[in-house]
Amino acid sequence: MSGPLPNLDANLAVALDALLTEQSVTRAAERLRTSPAAMSRTLARLRRVLQDPLLVRAGQVMVPTPRAEALRDEAAAVVRGLAALLTAGGGIDPAALRRTITVQAADVVGAAVVPGLLELARRQAPGVSLRVLAEEWEAGPALREGRIDLEIGNIGHVDPETRVEELITLRMAAGVRAGHPLTEGTLTPARLAAAEHVAVSRRGRFTGPLDAALAEHGLTRRVGAVLPGHLAAMALAAAGDVVCLVPAALPGESRSPLGDVAQALGLRLLDIPLPLPPLKIGMAWHPRHAADGGHRWLRDAVRRVLRPEPPAEKLAD
Repeated sequence: MSGPLPNLDANLAVALDALLTEQSVTRAAERLRTSPAAMSRTLARLRRVLQDPLLVRAGQVMVPTPRAEALRDEAAAVVRGLAALLTAGGGIDPAALRRTITVQAADVVGAAVVPGLLELARRQAPGVSLRVLAEEWEAGPALREGRIDLEIGNIGHVDPETRVEELITLRMAAGVRAGHPLTEGTLTPARLAAAEHVAVSRRGRFTGPLDAALAEHGLTRRVGAVLPGHLAAMALAAAGDVVCLVPAALPGESRSPLGDVAQALGLRLLDIPLPLPPLKIGMAWHPRHAADGGHRWLRDAVRRVLRPEPPAEKLAD
């Protein structure tokens, strides 16, 4: 038979999450709106409770111990669970949010979305911090287990318990540097095939929808390199005479934040004279977050960044 529960203090879990995220007593104190002296006392208490230094000084900075590294994700999950438990199911004041939000996204999606999310957080929810992870986990289990709060991108997995909302539909354009030979004259399938390409594939594949479309015209292209992310491919195209595929807005629609990333790198976006399947960008989350006020703020923020005038969230969400 188990003994009585120890005297639990939820504030310790919140403080542990802040300390392990910020790796600074001063910044953790600012995040929780307390004094550095009070946070130092809390750190000393955590060290006694956990019997580990947690954070140790290395020069001018504090670094986590191996035990602290192992506790980081668990502490964040506990704080998220506490927030879900103690937050009313309706609205929430974003200025009162104190949490780290973990988002999984491809590199170009993160580069397109995070600046807008940070700007909204500064104005509306200054206590929110963002952690963006690469597409390293299978999103369905990661959402279910609480390792990530939101997936943003081309949602390919089918999981009946995952909520998915499509946000924007994009086309694929050819990204080249200014002055690339393809920027002169009419871009034909033959000219596109004759150019050197850089492909993007997390699995290292050399072929994709563009190759199938070229094959319909009896054409093949040469892929000189396959890279795991769009940003590296865009940087390579911006520096040399290679072509990369870039997600861009559909004709007649407003500019896409993803296309803006390519243009910020100095790329010219050329219309591809071939029918290619559209790219749908959406977001996915676990239903346990559906009524959480902080998570609703996050989803609405993503809509505002990716869509100029997002509709109000449905009550069935």
